[in-house]
Amino acid sequence: MSDSSVTSCPLFFHLSEKDINEILERCVVETRTVDKGSHVVRQGDTIHSLFLLMEGLVRTEMVTKEGNILEIEFIEPVRPLAPAFLVASENRYPVDVITAENSLFYIIPKSLWLKEMMGNEILMTNFMKVNSNMTVFLSKKVQMMSIKSIKGKLSLYILENTTSEKDSFMLKRTQTQLAEYFGVQRPSLARTLGEMIREGIISLYKKELKVLDRKKLEEWI
Repeated sequence: MSDSSVTSCPLFFHLSEKDINEILERCVVETRTVDKGSHVVRQGDTIHSLFLLMEGLVRTEMVTKEGNILEIEFIEPVRPLAPAFLVASENRYPVDVITAENSLFYIIPKSLWLKEMMGNEILMTNFMKVNSNMTVFLSKKVQMMSIKSIKGKLSLYILENTTSEKDSFMLKRTQTQLAEYFGVQRPSLARTLGEMIREGIISLYKKELKVLDRKKLEEWI
């Protein structure tokens, strides 16, 4: 049922392709194709199954109490959707999941997934690590949202995607998507990007963003 790309899924690290295939054969009860621009699940839906994104691309967004849309992240294959909430007391999706491309999902019922983990220490450890890493990601998201200035938000985002040794990265989001991610207006973000380029802090060629003054970015956080 799987192909070699499934070995890249963090849930299956340190498992052989044969073992992964056997797990999927036992657990996957449905494959579902969702067209681009459609909801996969909605914020507040009860989680009955683990969704594995096998092909395509999805974005997750949250509607705040004020009615604003806050983009959380983009998810690429092969990744599970909201795995921590599968076993939460309040097991509901915390976000809307919307396809950015035509996407394919494997669907595994909660009972089958839990049974599989109980008999496989590696799978259980991977599941716990995926959920721990999501906690770290959300902590960084909260830190970003607590920064008031757009320069500060953008600086944190750039620093998280680069290092002193690797000073550039490819922007996967459009300016509109970045603005939604930061919770700001697109014209304000475009203006801030332009200022940072003119001041020699960063350069942007096509979609490659390069850090020219890392110290200045760190000062703005």
